[in-house]
Amino acid sequence: MANHERNKKILLELVRQPDNSLCADCGAPDPEWASYKLGLFVCLNCSGVHRSLSSRVKSIKLDFWEDELVEFMKSNGNASAKALYEKAVPAYYYQPQQNDCAVLIEQWIRAKYERMEFTGETKYPPLSYTTGFYEGMLWKKGKENTQFLKRKFVLSEREFTLTYYNKENESKGPKAVISVKDLNATFQPEKIGHPHSLQITYQDDDHTRNLYVYHESPEEIVTWYNAIRAARYAYLKTAYPTGSDEELIPKITRNYLKEGYMEKTGPLQKEAFKKRWFILDSQNRKLFYFKGKLDAEELGVIFIGTESNGYSAKECVPKHARGNKWKYGVSVETPKRQFVFMCEQEREQREWLNALRQVLSRPMAPQDYTTEANIQYKR
Repeated sequence: MANHERNKKILLELVRQPDNSLCADCGAPDPEWASYKLGLFVCLNCSGVHRSLSSRVKSIKLDFWEDELVEFMKSNGNASAKALYEKAVPAYYYQPQQNDCAVLIEQWIRAKYERMEFTGETKYPPLSYTTGFYEGMLWKKGKENTQFLKRKFVLSEREFTLTYYNKENESKGPKAVISVKDLNATFQPEKIGHPHSLQITYQDDDHTRNLYVYHESPEEIVTWYNAIRAARYAYLKTAYPTGSDEELIPKITRNYLKEGYMEKTGPLQKEAFKKRWFILDSQNRKLFYFKGKLDAEELGVIFIGTESNGYSAKECVPKHARGNKWKYGVSVETPKRQFVFMCEQEREQREWLNALRQVLSRPMAPQDYTTEANIQYKR
């Protein structure tokens, strides 16, 4: 028992060290588990992935630790593991955080410790996302229906394009050739209803176009994601040759700041309220609204500027409430008009206001003024 208490005390001291105080894989604070095969400290969620890899894990507080295992943990730790298993992670490769979806975290762990992708050794054949060209089949949702059909996608870093074909017969040519200039990809497992699914967004004339895709293989969908990120990174390095990685990496892909249903009325605020799906794209300062959450194109878009330029967001009670079922109002003021939305719950109202104010408080960049000038408000 004395050894058990002593070893537990040593482990708790180890996990309080700065290098060990965050999960080695997702960065969650105060990890309470450890892999005594790899010598690193992880959170509960990541410990489950390690266990599935046959990587031996124990609870720091609840399990019995033999002396030799404690010595092994003392001589290793998260910094040593990082130096070995993350020696050569490409700048564009997405390193997930604790709130990211399960497939990203699982494949990050498998890429590091099972496939040994980042140890710096030359890989043959080379890793798919490092070659500048990738092609394969993805299940894609139809533009006008809910059916997912297999479609061929081709990503070319040299051409800065993502191309897809409607039929397996390529002789008829591609359905779309998409520039990576304005391309974004984000994981949407809950929204799409598949654990390995992506929302790919791009500019199509004056519309923003959404593609919803998935693959049965978790490794394959994460490879697609990082191949897209590699192409985006190459484009950004070409478009902004003096830009540092610190500036460019956050621009490669982005998650949306807030999504969800709100009710919306028209410009006179006498029109009937209609339920719409909203997406707040913080980076581009745009609030999109759609008829449904898996629509291919938006019904409209609202630019979110700064308060000094005549924009604001606040709680409100609508003057008229025809068709309105929800109680918690959000008013978005722009120099051209006021928009009124209704949330189902007070918590959602607070979340939308906090997200909108986060954008409002950020100074506008030169390109934001161009975006603002190009937006035409719709009903």
